[in-house]
Amino acid sequence: MAPSTQDKAFLLTETGTRIPCLFNPSELTLHQATGWAADVMPGRGVPTLRYTGTASGQLRLTLFFDTTDTGRAVTSYTAQLVKLMEPDPQLPGASAETNNIRPPWVEFHWGDFHSFKAVLSALDLTFEYFSSAGTPLRARAAVTLTQYQEDMAFGPQNPTSGTPRPHRVHRVQPGETLDRIAAMHLGDPTKWRAIADANGIEDPLDLRPGALLAIPGVSP
Repeated sequence: MAPSTQDKAFLLTETGTRIPCLFNPSELTLHQATGWAADVMPGRGVPTLRYTGTASGQLRLTLFFDTTDTGRAVTSYTAQLVKLMEPDPQLPGASAETNNIRPPWVEFHWGDFHSFKAVLSALDLTFEYFSSAGTPLRARAAVTLTQYQEDMAFGPQNPTSGTPRPHRVHRVQPGETLDRIAAMHLGDPTKWRAIADANGIEDPLDLRPGALLAIPGVSP
């Protein structure tokens, strides 16, 4: 069942904030991809591909904001989108001491449809119309929502079914190893493989300082 034209779309944030879309998008683009690799050998023909994992899905849409009827700055709406890309120290499990601070995830809702839990990974914001005093009154926001965790793709689902699994993010420091990170967050260095699997790490010794790792199964 397609969404009714009377249903207004909105973004629901991890903290429960509802960001309304003044106008429903004209189209939604869902992008999903799987990873494949091959070992190319000189003198041999086409190699057999091997599966390397599934990439996070992406939902792309353009939101339109217009406040010419009220004269109110359209930035009162667009600022909410920008804020979704800022780390929030109030989220469960956030810790400034271990650099476990991240932006919130969101869900896109429109009628009976809603997206997977996703982060706002890209935003192209264009202000298209201004008042004589220079107040921005019309804006177009091209949004890319990238899947945050394993979840169903865009489609019908009861928005109240299921709850997000506890989570935490760790920023890799120079010299850190997966077993040390597992001991810090999971209390057991032998659980490093759970972190490797959650982040698609094939070589546990190849950790880049500054990289963000999702820590599975951590209670806030």
